[in-house]
Amino acid sequence: MVKKRIQQPDCKNGFLFDGFPRTLAQAEALEKISAVDAVINIEVPVERLIQRISGRRICPACGAAYHVSKKPDNTCDCGATLYQRDDDKEETVRNRLVVYERSTKPLIEYYANKGLLHTVNGDNEIDIVDAEICAVLAK
Repeated sequence: MVKKRIQQPDCKNGFLFDGFPRTLAQAEALEKISAVDAVINIEVPVERLIQRISGRRICPACGAAYHVSKKPDNTCDCGATLYQRDDDKEETVRNRLVVYERSTKPLIEYYANKGLLHTVNGDNEIDIVDAEICAVLAK
């Protein structure tokens, strides 16, 4: 599926994956079908990550996403009541982090050893994170 997708005309000048590969086996398979130019690892302290994700609320009407710290009344600008996705519940987030530690974290060393890893501090303001990512991609 990945091979077919990256052969599409809109990927001719490059492409970006978000959340892939997640395992060493996937990384090795990817290398067989395409060169990897850079890998960006956005680091955020675990408790901050849990706070961010478990505080996310979604509008069922318009799809807007908010954090409870910005919308304590739990009401979207469109008037609908916000809800928390099951994937955003704290217990689920903690379970996903266990899977990350076991399956995905080894990719950091794998790509670092290849000289492809670029780590960005995801605890910075979003405009700083964006600028750092854009600088890596511009190389």
